[in-house]
Amino acid sequence: MKLSLDIAIESDDWQAFEEPEGLAESAIDAAVRLSGVELPPGAEVSILLCDDDFIRDLNQKWRGIDKPTNVLSFPAGDTAAPGPILGDIVVAYGTAAREAREEEKSLRDHVAHLFVHGFLHLIGYDHLVAAEADEMEALERAVLAELGIADPYRGAFVQIAES
Repeated sequence: MKLSLDIAIESDDWQAFEEPEGLAESAIDAAVRLSGVELPPGAEVSILLCDDDFIRDLNQKWRGIDKPTNVLSFPAGDTAAPGPILGDIVVAYGTAAREAREEEKSLRDHVAHLFVHGFLHLIGYDHLVAAEADEMEALERAVLAELGIADPYRGAFVQIAES
């Protein structure tokens, strides 16, 4: 089943980022295939590419944390993959760019990881306890490897926040 992506760019910061739509599509398609999730007919995910101020406001409103983060996921409904609209993924350019520099990786690879991570939350994966985190990280590694992206967890502390 094909997943429809609705991508909106809220911040001019993303203008320098080449084809975020294509990257989101390839990253999430790989996550769908490797996760084995059964998508409902007409499945849709919305992605918002924003700046740090925008995501900081969301993080404060929904998580009570008054600082920007790299990615937030908002699943639709109370259960994973509830219906055709799976939910929303929000990615902040400034935080993602800073993390990529600090971790000495390309911004494109890091954003691909954020798309994958955000999508996995929409289909029910989490990392609140060690066993869940191990399972989610293993799937992220496999998806990113299929895309030719190095293990994002190897040798670096990566903190990804979601809602």
